[in-house]
Amino acid sequence: MLYKEADLKETRIGKIPEDWKLVRLVDVADYINGYAFSPKDWKTEGLPIIRIQNLNNPNADFNYFDGKIDNRYLVGNGDLLFAWSASIGVYVWNRGDAVLNQHIFKVILRKGIDKLYLYYALFLAIEQLKKRVHGSTMKHFKRGALKTTFIPLQSLEEQKSIAEVLSVVDLAIAKVDEVIAKTERLKKGLMQELLTKGIGHKEFKDTKIGKTPKEWQVVRLRDVIFEAKSGFASGKRDENGILQLRMDNIKTEGWINTEAGVKVPIPQNVENYILKPGDVIFNNTNSVKLIGKTAIFRGEFVRCVYSNHLTRMRVNPNKVTAEWVLYVLVKKWQQGIFRAICHRHVHQAGINSNDLVNLRIPLPSLSEQKKIDEILFTVDKKLKLERKEKAKLKRIKQGLMDLLLTGKIRVKVD
Repeated sequence: MLYKEADLKETRIGKIPEDWKLVRLVDVADYINGYAFSPKDWKTEGLPIIRIQNLNNPNADFNYFDGKIDNRYLVGNGDLLFAWSASIGVYVWNRGDAVLNQHIFKVILRKGIDKLYLYYALFLAIEQLKKRVHGSTMKHFKRGALKTTFIPLQSLEEQKSIAEVLSVVDLAIAKVDEVIAKTERLKKGLMQELLTKGIGHKEFKDTKIGKTPKEWQVVRLRDVIFEAKSGFASGKRDENGILQLRMDNIKTEGWINTEAGVKVPIPQNVENYILKPGDVIFNNTNSVKLIGKTAIFRGEFVRCVYSNHLTRMRVNPNKVTAEWVLYVLVKKWQQGIFRAICHRHVHQAGINSNDLVNLRIPLPSLSEQKKIDEILFTVDKKLKLERKEKAKLKRIKQGLMDLLLTGKIRVKVD
């Protein structure tokens, strides 16, 4: 049972219940930094090395270590990990035996501390630590900051009760994640089948992009679009200006992220850069892995323009649908085509408009394009709904954490 707490006291991190304590992070656990592996230690077999990217991205490749190492650097399922550099975060490891790289603490709990409660409480601590980070490129906090970072602490029974409530929401999020992953696999399989074999074809031919149905054409992208135009650079911001879409607006799923974008001064030739519903937007500059993200502008904003890191394509509706161009380019992105043809620079890669419009693409009849578009768009809509559900659950979790971890709302302990 949850109830509102009225008896609160003021502390350096805000109000908490009178019967709770305020403790330092070093009072509740020991923090063992990972081993400083160098590239010469990396192998292709042995125990996986947990690096920051392996915590942030479950699909990131591992490096391995097959030598002898002190037990303090060994990690197993259930261990609590606290990344203190580059991407500050807390994680419960559940991917088998591994070894820990530097920039990540293994958290060893003291007596009377519930592991799951500390996992959630560390998110409160992170908000304090973010105010003390050092470094312009590699953001990090120093170990000494753990001595001046505080969390609330209550009885072990109440710790467990708080963690139990929050873990219910986490379980719901995990189930949505499973559905999203399953739907993504379905979409990828459908794209592979429909964009190469089409619907109901029996005869196929060899082409420069592989086998396609006999009735399909293979054309250059330039043959089916009216234009491919890059946007304009604008480093300035102007709240009275016009909204400009940027790299962060283009999601890898083919949608526009409406939470990004900035307002910039209105250029004299602004009409040349106004987006219209149905415009295909291609990310022409990014990291090598993300270059080539593509989306369709569907009128998410009433009036907006786009940056020079994006290329706008207007399709010829008598030859091709915007959705067909989107799915073909997304498939090429998945296959790493853009990584292969991009121009690489020190920090970013780029694809110029000429290389883009010279790409060969398969071209079914308009009627078949629309049938395939409809199938894939249905899966896309399901993905979008599931991601909205996940976002809603994450907001619920954050709200509960704000209330439960500060004791404004408490869990009745029998």
